[in-house]
Amino acid sequence: MIRLVVDASVAVKWLVPESHADAARRILSPNHELLAPDLIWAEVGNVIWKKWRCGEVPGQAAGDLLQDFRRYPVQTFASRALMSAAWDLAERYGRSFYDSLYLALAASAALLLWALSFMMVLIPGLPLTAHEGLTWQRLRSVAKSVPREEL
Repeated sequence: MIRLVVDASVAVKWLVPESHADAARRILSPNHELLAPDLIWAEVGNVIWKKWRCGEVPGQAAGDLLQDFRRYPVQTFASRALMSAAWDLAERYGRSFYDSLYLALAASAALLLWALSFMMVLIPGLPLTAHEGLTWQRLRSVAKSVPREEL
């Protein structure tokens, strides 16, 4: 089984038709164990709220989408345990703290990170983005501050 950290930008695409939705749905496989910081619940809810506010999703459908999301097999981890490592990543690489929580989780457990909001997949040994040169090894050193027993 392959363990993957999924960002809210991927999870939303499971629920609503958006570009790259097919790619996002491909990771919904019995061969994948999906993980995320517990922040994912609020982020997905906020995206659905925004879509409701701008009329893309009717009111009842918005509530249904939230219920549907609860059925997806995403194992969540406490953001609290990831805060120090996430701050280090956010400060060092200019990522938002939200995004850095996902990065910290992926780094702490040596997992792949699927995040369409970053337009990348974090793979061990490869750069996070070509212009930043953030490598998996550097990311792992930052994540050492995350106590494994809290994950």
